[in-house]
Amino acid sequence: MLTPAFDLSQDPDFLTVAIRVPHARVSEFDVYFQGVDFRFYAKPYFLRLTLPGRIVENGSEKGSYDADKGIFTIQLPKETPGQHFEGLNMLTTLLAPRKSRTAKPLVEEIGASEVSEEGVEDDDEDFDWEIEQSPYEEVSEGALHPQGHYGFGGLRSGVFQRLQDEFSDVIDIKDPDFTPAAEHRQKRLAAELAKFDPDHYLADFFEDEAVEQVLQYNPWWTDTYSKMMAFMEKSQEKENHAALVSFSEEEKCQLRKFVHKSYLLDKRAQRQVYYSLIDILLAYCYETRVNEGERNVESAWNIRKLSPTLCWFETWTNVHEVLVSFGRRVLCYPLYRHFKLVTKACRDTIMILQLGKSAVLKCLLDIHKIFQESDQAYILNDLYISDYCVWIQKAKSTRLAALAEALKKAPLTKAQLGLEVNELEAAALLVCEEEAACPASRPTPPSSSEASGSEDSDSSTSSAGTADPDSEPEGLAGRGTGRGRSLQGPVLDESRALRVDGHGLCGRLAVPRADACRGELLASARAPVGAGPLIEELGEQLETVVQLSEPEGPAPGPRRAQADGTLPGTGGEGSICG
Repeated sequence: MLTPAFDLSQDPDFLTVAIRVPHARVSEFDVYFQGVDFRFYAKPYFLRLTLPGRIVENGSEKGSYDADKGIFTIQLPKETPGQHFEGLNMLTTLLAPRKSRTAKPLVEEIGASEVSEEGVEDDDEDFDWEIEQSPYEEVSEGALHPQGHYGFGGLRSGVFQRLQDEFSDVIDIKDPDFTPAAEHRQKRLAAELAKFDPDHYLADFFEDEAVEQVLQYNPWWTDTYSKMMAFMEKSQEKENHAALVSFSEEEKCQLRKFVHKSYLLDKRAQRQVYYSLIDILLAYCYETRVNEGERNVESAWNIRKLSPTLCWFETWTNVHEVLVSFGRRVLCYPLYRHFKLVTKACRDTIMILQLGKSAVLKCLLDIHKIFQESDQAYILNDLYISDYCVWIQKAKSTRLAALAEALKKAPLTKAQLGLEVNELEAAALLVCEEEAACPASRPTPPSSSEASGSEDSDSSTSSAGTADPDSEPEGLAGRGTGRGRSLQGPVLDESRALRVDGHGLCGRLAVPRADACRGELLASARAPVGAGPLIEELGEQLETVVQLSEPEGPAPGPRRAQADGTLPGTGGEGSICG
């Protein structure tokens, strides 16, 4: 028998069931309905539904068949007119048969016999009080729980004992079957700190044009949420928001393929399921926003990498822990690493939770499809997403609403991430302010080869006698005091700075260019600058007196450098004192 494609809708008085049976015989079909049971048979199709409300046979039921589309449409009257049936789009749950409820204990001992009180007393008397004893030894947690538990509700273990090599790129934790749960978080935090890149973060912080663009994108749940809020403002009545979320034919096909399961979860496991749901939805919202609703080869990587539940099998104790871990991973791993994307993903997740389990299921189906098309990430469907798609159909909408409120009341700041991004931003902003307050930087000094080349050019020009007589002198000039002392040595290139000796501030000073500003010239007395002629007229305005010692000999005057780069009359050496 084949399960046909079907769809349910309702109005105040009728429940409408549309069943697509393109290859069935119209003359041979059966319909049965009573209470919450509905059955349809048309060879080779069989459909049995457990409805969320009661229907009745009163003569007003109707049926029709569209031969072109192969669709049976059956209208069934509601037992209570005006009643709203919830969960009509939860197809997996509707396909499951209703189980009978009994007062029998869920666990029953097989083969137990009645034992009289006397027999119990006899057993106590026959008890061996001399039983051998051994000293108490502290047993580690790893010995008590040799295998790690993960997956939906922590119900899986031993999966990666033989598959670790195949799925090492899907999960970040190594050897999850034998790694204690306490070590998961320690290793994850250490990996995030090692991965955090301050340069990448600051680049996105200052150059945020692309980030601002994706922040303006509106995913499908934004419009749906606006419609819900507009309706709630007009009507004070409680309304089921499932009708605002519709499923495509592909998504309905996905729902029909899931196998219905029942999950026995204690309170702790139930909390873990809800917290991990937030974690997965946060990663999905980030991926949807940064790619503006499109899917690419990196979509599966983005979702699983940003969710510690999926890549580290992390467990949680409160909502704030989930937000902090998500914020850290957004600033460490994906292409866009901006805190605004963290807060935006939180708001998107709140919208989805407030829209109800239909919206959550639609997101989970999309994640399931993304992972199913990935080469290795499909294992995460088996561990988490498939079970979530089945479980959410029976989850209580009130708990999802409470989860949204808890997420809304859990503020997240940059300081709570533990990555010192506030200090990093403050230091970067301070550097930017200092650069803006300083004057334009000086030209980059030429290399020694360029300087020597320019000197050779000047020397050859001087020897050819083609120099302009009105040009500035290329030698050094200044006021002369204390000629007796001089520091002999060759003229150095521009990479050398002044040095201090016993005679005062002396050293080899690079000659500033003629077009240098006066303010920079004073500052250059203590730092190396590019080689070039010193303007004679600026000598009177210098606070630091630069003095040339001239050898005894010919009358003073402007002197040009010789072709070998030395000053005339110095024997190849020049000296500077100041």
